[in-house]
Amino acid sequence: MSPPAELGVYLLEIIQELAGEENYSVMKQAVMEVVGSHFRPEFINRIDESVVFHPLGRAHIRSIAKIQLLALEARLKERDIKFSISDAALDKIGEMGFDPVYGARPLKRSIQQELENPLAQAILSGKFSAGDTIQVDVKDDQLYFVK
Repeated sequence: MSPPAELGVYLLEIIQELAGEENYSVMKQAVMEVVGSHFRPEFINRIDESVVFHPLGRAHIRSIAKIQLLALEARLKERDIKFSISDAALDKIGEMGFDPVYGARPLKRSIQQELENPLAQAILSGKFSAGDTIQVDVKDDQLYFVK
């Protein structure tokens, strides 16, 4: 049996090759054949249903990032700090937090490391305070924060 990461990469290749609504049933069948060749029938027979997800695109990642950022925005609002992020910054966060095998799962960690932690340090150092509006944008391929 192949390690799970290798199986994930192989399944991703199949999904990308067959992506699209018109190929969904073919894609699902191909994925299930690969699953069948890697797992014992006793395990597969215990599965009631399988769902094959379509690969995420930029628009999906941006939407997920916006949803994730609502929590940060709410926490800043409690401190009377407004938050604004440019589309370029959203795309940058999406690039940093997207993995073709794991999808958008790393996005939350990316938001924490690239936005939340630096913002917390800036607030603690006095760069931003109550009444400010923090604007996030991209410059020289890096996120930056301004009032």
